[in-house]
Formats: sequence, structure tokens, C-alpha cells
Amino acid sequence: MDLGLKGRTALICASTQGLGEATARAIAAEGANVVVCGRSGEQARAIAAELPNAEGIAVDLLAADGPDRLIAATPKAFGPIDVLVLNGPGPEPGTAADITSQDVTAAVDALVRPQQRLIALTLPGMRERGWGRILAIGSSGIAAPLPGLALSNLGRAALAGYLKTLAAEVAADGVTVNLLLPGRIGTERVARLDAAAAKRTGRSPSEVADESRRTIPAGRYGRPEEFGAAAAFLCGDPASYITGTALRCDGGLVRSL
Repeated sequence: MDLGLKGRTALICASTQGLGEATARAIAAEGANVVVCGRSGEQARAIAAELPNAEGIAVDLLAADGPDRLIAATPKAFGPIDVLVLNGPGPEPGTAADITSQDVTAAVDALVRPQQRLIALTLPGMRERGWGRILAIGSSGIAAPLPGLALSNLGRAALAGYLKTLAAEVAADGVTVNLLLPGRIGTERVARLDAAAAKRTGRSPSEVADESRRTIPAGRYGRPEEFGAAAAFLCGDPASYITGTALRCDGGLVRSL
């Protein structure tokens, strides 16, 4: 299937590892110009060097001027940004009863503020050109809040509400806005969550992972490249009539429709 991404410019946030990296690789394989970014410029440049036409940029999106600096650093030769993939690190595990107002502010600052600013900087051009893709890498916690991840549930749900509202406002301009919700994908983030659960319960990380796999109908953790393929599809031409949607890539983990 031709996704129509050849020659497009895609900015993939937090793409030096995990799901962001997998998404960058999948979109690059479709012939897009890809901007890889992360706090480690060395790692961003190393990944970009492995892709057909990519640039690696060092940026901390949680810094107040991070989104503006990232957009300013995007190579002019790539042209305007057509595809914006929103991604970033999730907050630390914790219970809803124990969070503070400072924790809430930090969750919004990490999971909503930079994303909104990046959209504000790129959306006008997309609307003017009549084509654009905004995709947020979310969490299955948006569909079914995850125990022990209160701040992630809070911040990601806030972003999802904003994006759903935005999707309806820009659909007629040829811009789609969607979320892709991972379940248990085999990334470093999931390994850290398994290790944290093991510490809380006095078990080994492997025991926690085995128990987690038993809750997944597919019987395994997903592979990052499987997630990347789904992301690339949602960013392509064939998905032009899919917008305002939260698609799960979770092996059947969430049991609701």
C-alpha cells in the first residue's frame, strides 16, 4: 500500500527510543523527510543517520521554549511540516489519592502544554495547504484508566479531550487528528513499569511480565515495529477519512469496544 508520504515532512517527537523511534523508522521507510528529536542530540543524530532522509535535533520539549526551538531548528530544505507526531515521557507511577496540586501541574506541563504549542506552530500551515496529519502517541489508559498511573491517566485524558475537540474543527481543512494507544509494547518504558510493579509487590520483574502477558489475549507484548506500522498508516493518504479517533494497538488488552 502506498501511504502517500513520499516527500512529506514528518516531525516525530521524543523519537530517540521506544515507540517514537519505531514511528520515525516506519514513516521514513515510506519516503518522508523525518525530523528525529530528543534530549540526547547524539542519539537523535545517530538514528537519523540510519534513515534515508532525516535530521536529528536535540531539544527538551518540557523547557518553556522547547517547542519553538524545535520548529525553528527543522531544516528549511525539508519544507513545511506535514505530519506532527506528538510523544513524550510519561509521569512516574503513583496513586490518585496521593497526588498533589504540584503533581497535577507537572503532568499537564509534560503531557498537554508542549503538545498544544507544537500544534499551534504547525496547524496553520497544514490548514492553508489543505493537508496535514496530527497523531498523538497516547496510552491504553485513555480507554481504561490504568491502576497506579494516576498522573498519566490524568494528563493523557486531558490531551485526548483537546485533540478530539480539535479534530472536528479542522476536518474540513484536510487535517486529521488522531490518537494511537499502545498497550503493553516491549519498550524500555514498559520494562521500567514492570520493574516498579515488582518492587511494590516483592516479586521479580519476569514474574510481573509473565502475569501481564496472561492478561493480553494475544499472549505477548507487542513489538515496536508493529506500533510504528499502525502509526504510519494513520499518517498516510489512505487514512484521510479517519479523524477524531483513538485506535488501540494492544493485542486485545482493553476488553471494551
